Amino acid sequence: MRFYPRPGTEPGTRWLARQHPAALLGLLLCSAGGALAALALPAALGHTVDRLVAGGPVPWSGLLLCAALTLAETGFDATAAVTGATTTARLTASLRTRTAARLLAAEPRRALALPTGDLTARLTARTADAASAPVTAAGAVAGVLLPLGAIAGLLLIDVWTAAALLLGAPLLVALLRAFTRRTADAGADYQRAQSLIAHRLTEALEGADTIRAARTGAREHRRVLEPLTALAGHGRRTWAVYGRAVGRSGLLLPLLMLLVLAVAGLRLGAGAIGVGDLVAASRYASLAVGIGALTGALGSLARSRAAARSLEPLLTLPPLPHRGLGPTPDAPGRLELRNVGVEQDGGPLLAGVHLTVPGGTSLAVVGRSGSGKSVLAAVTGRLLDPDTGSVLLDGVPMDSMEPARLRREVAYAFARPALPGVTVEDTIAYGPWTASPEAVRDAARAARADGFLALLPYGYATPVADAPLSGGERQRLGLARAFAHPGRLLILDDALSGLDTVTEHHVRRALDARAGRCTRVIVAHRLSSAARADRVAWLEDGRVRATGRHDDLWADPDYRAVFRTDGGPGTGPGETGTLETGPGGGTVGGTATGTGPGPGPSRGCGAATGTAGADSPRASDRGAGGAVPAARTPATPAAGAEDR
Repeated sequence: MRFYPRPGTEPGTRWLARQHPAALLGLLLCSAGGALAALALPAALGHTVDRLVAGGPVPWSGLLLCAALTLAETGFDATAAVTGATTTARLTASLRTRTAARLLAAEPRRALALPTGDLTARLTARTADAASAPVTAAGAVAGVLLPLGAIAGLLLIDVWTAAALLLGAPLLVALLRAFTRRTADAGADYQRAQSLIAHRLTEALEGADTIRAARTGAREHRRVLEPLTALAGHGRRTWAVYGRAVGRSGLLLPLLMLLVLAVAGLRLGAGAIGVGDLVAASRYASLAVGIGALTGALGSLARSRAAARSLEPLLTLPPLPHRGLGPTPDAPGRLELRNVGVEQDGGPLLAGVHLTVPGGTSLAVVGRSGSGKSVLAAVTGRLLDPDTGSVLLDGVPMDSMEPARLRREVAYAFARPALPGVTVEDTIAYGPWTASPEAVRDAARAARADGFLALLPYGYATPVADAPLSGGERQRLGLARAFAHPGRLLILDDALSGLDTVTEHHVRRALDARAGRCTRVIVAHRLSSAARADRVAWLEDGRVRATGRHDDLWADPDYRAVFRTDGGPGTGPGETGTLETGPGGGTVGGTATGTGPGPGPSRGCGAATGTAGADSPRASDRGAGGAVPAARTPATPAAGAEDR
């Protein structure tokens, strides 16, 4: 289903009105019916009063007509209220779905240009305000029909009485116009202040641990609430506008009523109208000058208009362009980046990146913080479109592929994965298609998540909100979700950083089992991840400094410094580093002190102690400085090793 307008169309009330036309038509008819009943009642009441004054039998037909009109007005108004509330809720849901779909379909840099808190405010409060516009407009029919019908009724009763009311009409119109304009301005300012508070509150909630650690809660409290002063000012301005309108109308409307009744009384004394006409005229005058409902409708429409303006930048986001192509069938997943460049705020995040990853192989992306690794991972799977160059999957440009077909071929796992779904099983099954229960359990075993899932109160049926998950366990659920939706390309954006070394070893083995069937791009910070990959891309300042096998790149001291900076093993003279767990499940070394004259991959002369599994491959068994540990004992897996 298409939830966003065609490029070039302008979102607004018309689109919303087309979502539930039957309900809005019913609301329109109810509003009109209530207004017509209210307009017919004074005439019926006046006629009944004339018959009572004239004497004779009780005019039961007139009394029954007045009662029927009263009941009809009440029934129509009640039905309109229920229909309006229901339709507003449905339109709000439609608008929120449409806005969220547009955000998800757009290029991420444009979609996420607004702060998270501001986006949240627009997707919640703003959508509700904007979605109320069609219902308010349909309900405002009564607010327009009543004064117009009342003036028509007065003209039918007596022209001079109607002329007395029309003398104040220009003042009423000017009052309503000023109220609408000023309410819209104050409402827009109020909404902007709300968005700022929502943004700062979201920042504080996301950084709660940092705030607690720094003991800056009071400072953050002041920062979050600082816009409240401006918010209160805008709120007072809104009420001041409303108060001035009410005050002026409170002065103008009684004067108009007094003028109309005075003229009607004079006409009654002159014999031009009867007592019943006077009663009807007084009722029509009160309907004509009773602009309270219309004022409320205009204020609501002004807020809706301001909300719609704040949603327009989101609703007009263009979707990712494509030419409807699909990936080459039964291809191995060859990945190519040709002169890829990405810029942000006028500075390059990536520049001139050329990479080729043969299908079914693995590529580790390494580099210091800020070198562009995550940006490269986003570009590789088209979560981000490059500003220059192109990315191809099996010879087909990714920007030419239909997004739904591309997403079935590319799986992602992140350092901080989101966990949508009600239960843990729902979370793992969540993806371009819903994975089967068997696939969910196979994926959980591959990600080493089945162990801690079995300890949850209801296993895979445990609600995610009730599952006490550590950072590493969340990562394993994200990995399981990626494993449950196999495609030809798997991208791990620092998705192993929260795992202990034993668990990481088993996950790497699961990744290796996909060799030949799935191309793997792994943003790596650990030495073991780079050592196990078929090739390594070394990024520096957004450029590829070198590519090759880890063993070959290790000869470069700058390459080794990347891992020293990230907490890897020391390799230089006199440096100390912690050796990693070997892929066999045991620990490769504990501490190694380099004493050799050079840092080459086979020249570390320090003592290395520890244990290693028997199936450790060549590169992953290396200790500090790349040296193979001197002493080996049979592997003894760490009992109950967890990354909690």
